[in-house]
Amino acid sequence: MPWIGKRAANSPIFSGLPLLVCWLLMLSQAFAFEPLRGDLSSFDPNHPGFPTSGDTIKVGLFMPFSGPGAIDGERSWLALGWVVHDINSQGGILVDGKRKKIQIIKGDTQVKLDIAKRVAERLCLEDQVDVIVGTSGSHINLVGQMVAAKYKRIYMNFTALSDSLHDGKNFNRYTFRTCCTTTMLASALAHYYSTGQERKFYILCQDYVFGHNLGEAFKRYLRQWSPQARIVGEDYHALWVKDFAPYLTKIKGSGAEVVFSGDWAADVENLIKQSRQMGMTTPLAGPNMDDSHTLEAIGGLAGRGIVVVGLHQCSFDHPKTKALNHLWHEQWKRWKKPYDSESYSWPVSWMGHPVSASYWLFDVIQRAGSTDPEKIIQTWEGDEYQSITGAVLKMRACDHQAIMDMYVSRLDFPTKWYERAAGYTKAFAVPSRFCMPPVAEDLERCKK
Repeated sequence: MPWIGKRAANSPIFSGLPLLVCWLLMLSQAFAFEPLRGDLSSFDPNHPGFPTSGDTIKVGLFMPFSGPGAIDGERSWLALGWVVHDINSQGGILVDGKRKKIQIIKGDTQVKLDIAKRVAERLCLEDQVDVIVGTSGSHINLVGQMVAAKYKRIYMNFTALSDSLHDGKNFNRYTFRTCCTTTMLASALAHYYSTGQERKFYILCQDYVFGHNLGEAFKRYLRQWSPQARIVGEDYHALWVKDFAPYLTKIKGSGAEVVFSGDWAADVENLIKQSRQMGMTTPLAGPNMDDSHTLEAIGGLAGRGIVVVGLHQCSFDHPKTKALNHLWHEQWKRWKKPYDSESYSWPVSWMGHPVSASYWLFDVIQRAGSTDPEKIIQTWEGDEYQSITGAVLKMRACDHQAIMDMYVSRLDFPTKWYERAAGYTKAFAVPSRFCMPPVAEDLERCKK
């Protein structure tokens, strides 16, 4: 039987309703989708075959599809597309008395505030989407979730990490965050380093709300878990910087044993490449360090020791993870550009978690039996969901923040994952109690 959620399983619906209602419930469950049960052998991200019109569940993919951050849109299209294809091939979802397939509508933010606002409004007013999924850049994500709330659309944030997105000023009841936060990333990595010998750390992050939140959180939790450690340098750079040499020169002179960075997209690629071109061997650590294209460019051996923290690792020893790895890798062999790159050959952290989160979103809609935002909110608040990795994801009711374990992997070469790039080793698990996202002190609904 598909996962039905803790709240649903404990509901009186299974014990106190008339026989007819119970029979109807069992019938709907019989037609419920299950992750990885569909015909994924026909999935092609370049020709996905999603419906483009008709009576569908409309999902707006609010991501950058052009400009320096376009790689994130490309990846999200693949991850969400995989899930939607799987569910559609099983017949879709029964909502509001009708069985509907899912449609994806792109909304290109370009990582620009004014454009993102117009795109979010278009998705709500013109495209009439039921749900919005997004997005890279916490400042852009804030625009998306504010517009979604204005027009009463469910907004799933599966990639923007700043804690402040769910504080008293910015929280809204239509937004649910299924990814981790800067605090969770920083505390998990600080906890990991408390078990090692490294004591000198340099912080290098992007100069906007996410980068600063991440840097401050890492300092705070490093003091908590490793009081003997110290920060030997700290810098914040503009988005899409071309030349990292000034920063890397300072790092080389600092004596740092680890460079901690939350850089993403073009920035993390340039950081990794230029550090190795300058002869640096200092380990880099952060959530976005595992792009195989970049690691292949520097050579497999040069990627040794790079540390990745996140919610998903291909190396999980779980039947569903192994099934996802196998199905994904076999399909990848048939994909054309840009998805034929080795970077897409496995559902790594920055694709594996969006896949898992998207299954959760649609499972909630399936259990709510409706695209009505009020019914989705009621179902998702306090929900527990067993993901395809085996991990249990919990949605904290008061601030709509997902709680889950975190994982750290130190890359090595060679491994079974890539021929020319460093790959994952066994994941180091950080239980959620060591990386719990704090509840914002100014969020009144959490004080009740």
